[in-house]
Amino acid sequence: MSEATREQARQFHDRVHVLDGHFDLLMDVEIQRGYGRTKMIETDYLPRFAAGGVHTIVAAVYVEDAYVPEMALRKALNQVSALHAEAAESPERIVIARNVSDLRRARAEQKVSFILSLEGADPLYNDLSLLRVFYELGVRKLGLVWSRRNFAGDGSFFAPVREGKKGGLTDFGVSLIAEAEKLGMVIDVSHLNDEGFWDVMEFSEKPVIASHSNCRSLVPTMRNLTDDQIKAIALKDGLIGVNASSMFTASESARATIEALVDHVDHMKKLVGAKHIGLGLDLCDDLTKYLPLDKIAKVKEMPFDVVKTHAAMPDLTRELMKRGYKDEEIEGILGGNFLRIYEEVWK
Repeated sequence: MSEATREQARQFHDRVHVLDGHFDLLMDVEIQRGYGRTKMIETDYLPRFAAGGVHTIVAAVYVEDAYVPEMALRKALNQVSALHAEAAESPERIVIARNVSDLRRARAEQKVSFILSLEGADPLYNDLSLLRVFYELGVRKLGLVWSRRNFAGDGSFFAPVREGKKGGLTDFGVSLIAEAEKLGMVIDVSHLNDEGFWDVMEFSEKPVIASHSNCRSLVPTMRNLTDDQIKAIALKDGLIGVNASSMFTASESARATIEALVDHVDHMKKLVGAKHIGLGLDLCDDLTKYLPLDKIAKVKEMPFDVVKTHAAMPDLTRELMKRGYKDEEIEGILGGNFLRIYEEVWK
């Protein structure tokens, strides 16, 4: 399909299950609901999902540095509560999925489904029993760390910083893996440092994912994965969700395009095959309005999304078509590969 049009790509979405494996939606929703808004997802986001043919969103629970550690649990619960409130306000439009049947039912009923994910175990402090609380609230994916240290382990920084000796997973982190897999949560290694990554490979027994990471051999940042790490995830029958942030897509922002993003897909396919690739776009342009001025002042160049909102996802699909990916490969990358892992890990 070298001459595929954007409309052909959009129509392809209507025949498959399209899933974005990482989106910091809840930070925006929780803040806006604090301003008194309701039905925010229905108003601000569903039109984009519909335009792009997107059926499932993994909604990350991300706690900003300013709230860690004292208010991490409260902020996380506020975000989870915000999604539950939105689902209650728009029951004909959105669903919180707790199992694969929920995902397929929502797809059949033309509703958008949401999967809750912890982006870092910071809200748990060092209390293993809290993990079950989040599970009962619908959380089905666990990222052990964000790009900072917590009770579970050390994070990978976006750029080199002065730091002391790095560590792998703590004893609490190892216990978290066992408890999460027992409950039926997918372990996510995005944001882990290299030492922690290899600990997860040793201690996990189920498929693991890197929900929003690219290839370090193409863009040398610690947030991306080495070829050996990509292969290790594949050996566990896991997958990597490619990240659409410009800083992980290309070394120079002028070269950060959808084509450059698909270069990462190409590289992963050569290493491990298309069945271990998904989408974890990590679209953040809408969140820059919340960045503190002191942080903005320190950034030489503001990163941006190479996929311009979820409405533009057919442009990504079109690029896969142009490069000769088979229909079944594209279907897997768009969501089928994530569904396979959920089928195996979720309970």
